[in-house]
Amino acid sequence: MPSILLTFDVEEFDIPEEYGQTLDWQTKMDMGTQGLISVNTIIESYPIVCTLFTTAKFAQDQSQLIKQLSNKHEIASHGYDHSHFEVSHLKLSKNILEQIIEKPITGYRMARLAPVDDLAIQDAGYEYNSSMNPTWIPGRYNNLSKPRSPYFVNNVLTVPTSVTPNFRIPLFWLTIKNFPMWWIKRELVHTLKHDGFLSLYFHPWEFISIDGYELPGYIANKSGAQMSDRLHQIIELLLNEGEFKTMQTFSRSFSQS
Repeated sequence: MPSILLTFDVEEFDIPEEYGQTLDWQTKMDMGTQGLISVNTIIESYPIVCTLFTTAKFAQDQSQLIKQLSNKHEIASHGYDHSHFEVSHLKLSKNILEQIIEKPITGYRMARLAPVDDLAIQDAGYEYNSSMNPTWIPGRYNNLSKPRSPYFVNNVLTVPTSVTPNFRIPLFWLTIKNFPMWWIKRELVHTLKHDGFLSLYFHPWEFISIDGYELPGYIANKSGAQMSDRLHQIIELLLNEGEFKTMQTFSRSFSQS
């Protein structure tokens, strides 16, 4: 049965800072927390599991909530601080999250899907890396030559974000915000059947109002209730098309030949 990997990047709300605005820490945390609570309300209404890639700073601030969510869903690392990266953060974030949820952390996703050294991920003790989007995003990355299917780099499994088979159109939060739902639904089902898996990612802050922040229209578009409705539609569609799994469960089904 095809695998559906529904994931969320649980982080402090710092995206306005990419566009020249300055937010205090409490605002960033409040927005991130409100978003996570909204997302949890949605996913708890379905018999599904998901993976929450969480920054260590967020988890430290909201340790009870993260611990509670770990009882059903997978917690994975999204680094220590969403706005700043050092190689030492790979191990640091893993250790902090493991202390909070009292379970092993096996997965990593780099903030903004930026390039990260695969060997450093392995040395930090991760089993899989979900930091690669096999498409071209101007100003971010060009991974058009990378595989669309999971592959090993040394002992770490790379699980790419899903893109359409023919033109590698990314099936991620920005597409789902801005493309018509008939197209999104068609391509989600087509890609799932073609590839045997679907790897999707969102941010919790997409599911609350972000009015009042000076963000480009393609980011601010359909936030809050409209985006929540789209997520409901996607989950309801995919419930009949495959099995929702955590990234950890999915990655452990692979073995190196």
